[in-house]
Amino acid sequence: MYCQYTFRLAKSQGAARVASMRLRAYSDYSLRVLMYAALRQPGRVTVDEVGEAFGISRNHLVKVVHGLGRGGFLETRRGIGGGFTLARPPEEIRVGDVVRMGEEAETVVECADRAGRGCRIFPVCRLRRALDEAAAAFFSVLDDYSLADLLGRPSRMRATLGI
Repeated sequence: MYCQYTFRLAKSQGAARVASMRLRAYSDYSLRVLMYAALRQPGRVTVDEVGEAFGISRNHLVKVVHGLGRGGFLETRRGIGGGFTLARPPEEIRVGDVVRMGEEAETVVECADRAGRGCRIFPVCRLRRALDEAAAAFFSVLDDYSLADLLGRPSRMRATLGI
């Protein structure tokens, strides 16, 4: 499952071009979980709270929270009184690191088919290099942002989410 984000590219001789980019739902949910946890810190957050706030299924969120815990972004606690908190301050959590964890690969295109046979034009093709450079630029921009940057004005976000 992918979440599509639409953005406007700079004008190039006339009207602005509209482009879209796709992130896996896992990346999107990971960022939402971390933002919610940052807004509630130092308090503990539950999967059910995040699910209710964003309308995301509990099953999806359990997987996401588990992955964020293994990745060192969250401290988790199971059982009665359980939940999760940020493992580090929001200023130290880079958006690029979270998205890298959520995406299957930083490579945009694979130069092999499902059977593992290489593409016939691989030795002379420059497509993969161009797309790899674009992906590197994408992650470089995300690396410039921290979780704290995403919160903007925390009080407004808390009010919007009702927390």
